[in-house]
Amino acid sequence: MIDRSWIPERVIPTGDLAKLAEIDGVIDRGPFAADWESLRGYRPPRWFGESKFGIFLHWGIYSVPAFSDEWYSRNMYRQGTAQFDHHRDRFGAQSEFGYKDFIPDFHMRDFDPDAWAALFRRAGAQYVVPVAEHHDGFAMYASERTRWDVTEVGPRRDVFGDLADALRRESILVGGSSHRAEHWFFMNGGMAFDSDVRDTEFNDFYGPAQREETSPSTDFLNDWLLRTVEFIDRYRPSVLWFDWWIETPAFEPYLRRLAAYYYNCASEWGVGVVINYKWGAFADGSAVYDIERGAMGAVQPFVWQNDTAVSRSSWCWTEGQQYKSVTELIGELLDVISKNGNLLLNVGPKPDGTIAADEITILESIGDWLAVNGEAVYATVPYSVPGEGPTQVRAGSFIDGDPTALTADDFRFTVRVDFTGSYLYASTPAWPDTKTVTLTSLALRHQIEPRQIADVRMLGLADPLEWHRDLAGLHVTLPSRRPNEHGYSLRISFLPNAEPQRTDFLHQV
Repeated sequence: MIDRSWIPERVIPTGDLAKLAEIDGVIDRGPFAADWESLRGYRPPRWFGESKFGIFLHWGIYSVPAFSDEWYSRNMYRQGTAQFDHHRDRFGAQSEFGYKDFIPDFHMRDFDPDAWAALFRRAGAQYVVPVAEHHDGFAMYASERTRWDVTEVGPRRDVFGDLADALRRESILVGGSSHRAEHWFFMNGGMAFDSDVRDTEFNDFYGPAQREETSPSTDFLNDWLLRTVEFIDRYRPSVLWFDWWIETPAFEPYLRRLAAYYYNCASEWGVGVVINYKWGAFADGSAVYDIERGAMGAVQPFVWQNDTAVSRSSWCWTEGQQYKSVTELIGELLDVISKNGNLLLNVGPKPDGTIAADEITILESIGDWLAVNGEAVYATVPYSVPGEGPTQVRAGSFIDGDPTALTADDFRFTVRVDFTGSYLYASTPAWPDTKTVTLTSLALRHQIEPRQIADVRMLGLADPLEWHRDLAGLHVTLPSRRPNEHGYSLRISFLPNAEPQRTDFLHQV
């Protein structure tokens, strides 16, 4: 027999009508109303556009089986899947050993929030977004609305709150992601055969387990709103990230209420906050658009975000991860920021509370690159063109499996204007075999950049570089010393109040 003495008594939330009235009271106080016209008056805070780089964390029960990916809780109940067969072979029938039975092994005994925060700071992250609740319905934070949260089972401590405190001590902003919407249908495979999803003793965890073709009920939607507000009130997150199913039409009025409540709370707190959404869930301009494992094809007039992972194969910790190279990840960061976006890069902690050595190495390597080249990244704005080079990055979602990693011949541009002058940065994630590189976008014949160049330097080195500019481009002689192994950034400065360089001889070409 499996010991289930660890399962606490069921929680029955009370006072929901009063809590919903309190939410509406905050909305009534303004400044935002729960309608799209008002919410389009939202502007992303300056800190978000300047941050450029954040860390995403997929941590949860799914890291215990560590098989396939973070959708194990769904697919272990879907007959005919590899996860279904793996579960039966490894753990037994789903009626005897269900997803809930992994919880005691999600103990996080070696979790050190200060060590995590120090790592993320070394990585150069400006904000961190841990999963607050994934599709599996397990709350990674302290909640009064469920017995299935980290303070009652598993770690039996508020790991989210502990990490948030540690991050703020490192001056890193804290967000949280909600995947709760998908829980309406996520476990429904278990209703098709004899499994513990059918056991009414656990329907507050596995339920509703309804068909994904059906719209969520009013009770479910109210609970979604109240859970999200509970999280906002308890942790005051700087970012709220939502997964895709909130675009289901039934959520629309609840999204308006949630956004107005969150923005009004932030106004009372005196801080700027961000909602990240996918597809068409929010009206344009009312929140910050997010693309999963994707890219934009051109410079955008608004700040946006790409969320991706260090792993190609999973968001959570699994055995046999397929990691991206540091060069590829730096290239993703450069491409995103050149088009006015932020990169939210995910790592997946283990169930013992540690982060895999390979993932630590990746984060520290990115941090080493940013320590040298961060001037070309943080608080920059896009150039008139995002970059140049042979690699064509396809726009859209779920494209990071394409063979489109930037090379030494690919550059991405950013701009900084401050009290010392105006600078153009050309960054690449790799070193060429040649001693000279040419930026063809700065060719005199293109007239993209009419200003006269004063000098060209490489971030991380003190001395200016040798260069000359002609009809073919800006030709730069690279130094023998490399400030970082994963590519470099050139800083191009311009003569003050100078006339544009003459191009009236272009007819010769």
